Amino acid sequence: MVYLRKKKVKGVDYLYLVKSTWDKVKKTSRQETIKYLGESSSVTRDDIPETYRDDPKINSFLLQNTPKDREKREKLIEQLREKLFSALTEGSLKDTMAIYTAFVSGNSLDQFYERVMTPVMSEIGYMWSENKLSIATEHVASNVAQTLVKIIMEQISGSGNKKKIMICVPVGEEHHMGCDVLETYLTIKGFKVFNMGTSIPTESIIEFINMKKPDVALISITINDNILAGQRLAKKIREQSKIPILVGGYAMQIKNPPKFEGNVIGDMGLEEIPKIIRKIPQLVRI
Repeated sequence: MVYLRKKKVKGVDYLYLVKSTWDKVKKTSRQETIKYLGESSSVTRDDIPETYRDDPKINSFLLQNTPKDREKREKLIEQLREKLFSALTEGSLKDTMAIYTAFVSGNSLDQFYERVMTPVMSEIGYMWSENKLSIATEHVASNVAQTLVKIIMEQISGSGNKKKIMICVPVGEEHHMGCDVLETYLTIKGFKVFNMGTSIPTESIIEFINMKKPDVALISITINDNILAGQRLAKKIREQSKIPILVGGYAMQIKNPPKFEGNVIGDMGLEEIPKIIRKIPQLVRI
């Protein structure tokens, strides 16, 4: 295992590329300095020996510790996206987990979703819709991504002391990756989340609302062909309940989204959604 070690000398941080190996005889780990890299603020990916240049932990460390150079930071993010794209489409949960673990060791989960995972999943969805990616490959990538989200969910626990959120999809919507990501994120933020990400009859959703009384219903639509079904779902919820409705998802990330019986949140970052939810009393109830 290789990693970057920071050492402060007279107020200046210096970086070393270090390799950790297991000593079978002494039954302990041993650290070996592979290369002195220089002052932390000036170290770039090109300073890393080519053998270790693509290591996710190395890239994650550089991403976190060289924020002054935005161009280099964006380049590192793009490289992580490319690696995640390959890991997902090749069906490698191991590589996907390695990229996630390395990234969040020095960055927040919010950043992983916002800067790395969401753009990659959007690209996979776009390529599939343009017949540039087979449906089998898209399913493989989605399954691996969903497994990762489930693993993340098992590692976190929300306080549940805020508003109750119900996440649902219209009939016919088979993609629930967005629902799973949103469930994870909102749970971290302390919300109580009911994720009904799989397609179920509208009547069952209405029954659930009447029984659990969530504070807001969030409808996620990924495929454009399901927009009409989403509009019908929102209208039915509005007819049966006064609950505020938010509509989002990949299909809503367009310049002029269609109208719904509710509020379309469209193309916005995850960090904006809790802010909108906190303003629920002020939302327009159509």
